[in-house]
Amino acid sequence: MSTEDPTDTVADSSEMGLHWQVRTATVAERQAAGSAARTARSRSSMASFVPSPDRPDPVGLLAGQETARVQPLLPLRHSRMSVSPFTFYRGSAVVMAHDLASMPNTGLVTQLCGDAHLSNFGMFAAPDRNLVFDINDFDETNPGPFEWDVCRLAASFALAGRDVKLNEKAIAQAVTAVAFAYRTQMATYAGMPDIDVWYDRVSVEVLQEWANQEGSKIVEKRIEQSVAKARARNAWSAISKMTEVVDGQRQFKNMPPVLMRVPLDDEAAQIISSLIDTYQATLPADRRQLLRRYHRIDFAHKVVGVGSVGLLAFVMLFQGRDPDDLIVLQVKQAVASVLEPFTAPSEFAVSGQRVVVGQQFMQAASDVFLGWVSGPHGKDFYVRQLRDMKYAIDPAQFTELSLLTYATVCGRTLARAHARSGDAVAIASYLGTNAKFDKAITGFSFAYAEQVTKDFAEYTTAIARGSVATLEPGEGENYEVVASPSTGVSLVSVRTDSAAPTTT
Repeated sequence: MSTEDPTDTVADSSEMGLHWQVRTATVAERQAAGSAARTARSRSSMASFVPSPDRPDPVGLLAGQETARVQPLLPLRHSRMSVSPFTFYRGSAVVMAHDLASMPNTGLVTQLCGDAHLSNFGMFAAPDRNLVFDINDFDETNPGPFEWDVCRLAASFALAGRDVKLNEKAIAQAVTAVAFAYRTQMATYAGMPDIDVWYDRVSVEVLQEWANQEGSKIVEKRIEQSVAKARARNAWSAISKMTEVVDGQRQFKNMPPVLMRVPLDDEAAQIISSLIDTYQATLPADRRQLLRRYHRIDFAHKVVGVGSVGLLAFVMLFQGRDPDDLIVLQVKQAVASVLEPFTAPSEFAVSGQRVVVGQQFMQAASDVFLGWVSGPHGKDFYVRQLRDMKYAIDPAQFTELSLLTYATVCGRTLARAHARSGDAVAIASYLGTNAKFDKAITGFSFAYAEQVTKDFAEYTTAIARGSVATLEPGEGENYEVVASPSTGVSLVSVRTDSAAPTTT
């Protein structure tokens, strides 16, 4: 691992933390440090993946990660992960973190997403109501070597392409496009003033400009369709889907185990509701004033994602001036990043703050209600709007052309996120101007996709023999949310033959 500090922003690269000190190195010195990082990890050495001799059992790693999660929801997590190697990959960031950490790295540290697969990119509304395209999941964010995010993103395209049975040559072109787009976009940022990098965003206009560069009317049409879908997915689209009006009062539907309504006078609801005032202190004064104009009218637990299943995730319905003035806030549990054992412990004592600060570092524009809170019994949370024109592409709909286009967009977007928090000059110097890095990342992605396929086979074998439980049809109907003296809030299963709940 390189111990050079090209930007004076990293105190000790072996700790891989970002301390955001004033940069004093010259551009030439930063370029030299980037080139020198090839000694620690040459570009061509990234072209393969060989499991370390002491590689942990992936099924065991996932089981270890689940010990602190809501146990009754784990079968749902396993069911979602067991669909395909790609869905398994989405839920197994902890496995890849171990694998990436087993190899040498460049020592060129930036804020990482930590789970930069293609489904964690998409459109959403910026505070000025313009649509932007960006990374949208930061549960695993932490400082680390820039290439870890690139490797995870590129490998996700190999797996997603195979999942929909696209031509291997087309998949290879898409994977290469991730690295090419990242490298060339980083070179652009390396030549820009820092303030311009910070202001840059991937807007609809930028997406259309990139489509014009591709010269494809099909691509332009797909972007137009995606923009229209994103604009339709506003707060009311979530409200219409998740709520109903009962006796003149809007409330969440009860659709266990995915959505479980909790009466506001229930102890579990009161525990979370009591945290909102504390959470508001993490918002700027103007956002606090805005939120104070709304009052809570309903509460529920909502399961989200694949890898996140088993973590507490609540939704709160707020009403403003009248029954049609509604917003939904999501209160999601945050735990330590899977990267922390291999990079550095988070500098933030509250995991929710780690998520929020990492998101603000990497995103060009973040949700107006983004904040965090430390809850009872050591549980941390972050808060945001549940849906605000959020839209992500469905991987099942990929064609050869859309896979290639989306790979280019995601690669460029990841470069922008890294350029905001890391040193674009040093990273661009490491990447160089030829295709050596692009080819290496392509080789790694296919090699790692093979490893994921093997891990998935082990996972499904464990499910078949009963050591990993999945959710059977109808089973989720017996779940409800209750308060627990030992954990603050928990989930229990309700027996169908008895009115008494049984903790599972």
